[in-house]
Amino acid sequence: MLAKMLGLVYVDTGAMYRTLGWYCLRNRIDVTNEKAVAVACRKWKTTLECVDKCVRLLVDGVNPESELRTSEVSAATSHIAVVPKVREWMKKKQRECIQFGDLVMEGRDIGTNVFPETDFKYYLDAHLLERARRRAAEGVIENLAARDLRDSQRAAAPLMIALGARVINTSNMTIPDTCTLIIKDLRHKGARLELTAEAR
Repeated sequence: MLAKMLGLVYVDTGAMYRTLGWYCLRNRIDVTNEKAVAVACRKWKTTLECVDKCVRLLVDGVNPESELRTSEVSAATSHIAVVPKVREWMKKKQRECIQFGDLVMEGRDIGTNVFPETDFKYYLDAHLLERARRRAAEGVIENLAARDLRDSQRAAAPLMIALGARVINTSNMTIPDTCTLIIKDLRHKGARLELTAEAR
C-alpha cells in the first residue's frame, strides 16, 4: 500500500527467499544441507521482472508466486534463509532491483545489510499473537517465535534494528494508519514525495 501511495516500485524480499525454498523442494534438494542449498542458489536460472510496479524473481521464466505461501515452503525457507552464501546471493540480486527505479523494499535485513546507506529505514513490529493472526489470515502458519530466534542468531545478516531506523509498533494500527505515519515521517526527513491520487 505504501508503494502504491508513493507511486514507487515494491519489492518483497521474503518472496525471493521463498522462491528458493520452493525451488529446492521442487528439485528434491535437502534444505538442511547448507552446501547443497548454496550450490543450488549459485546454479539456478533466475531473472528479475517488474510488472505493475511489483518486482518478481522468475525461475526459468516461471513466476511461482501462487505456490510460495504454503506451510511446506515456509518450513523450507526457514532453513535456506540462514545459509550465508544464500544471503550473499540475495543481497546482490536485491540491490539489482534499483534498475526499476525508486523502491519500497520489505525484508528483515534491508536497512542493515541490503541498503544500509538509505536515509529512510522503518522497523515494523507487532505483538507475537497479532503477527501470528495476520499470517494466519494470509493462509500461512509458522512458528514466528522460533523464526525470530533463528533470524536473530544467524551468522549472516542477523535480524536487528538498523542504525537510524524508526521503530513502529503496528499492533493496534491499520495498514493505512501505518502508511500515513511513514509518509509523515518521510516528509519530516525531507523526502521529495509525489503522492498518487489514491493517497490524497
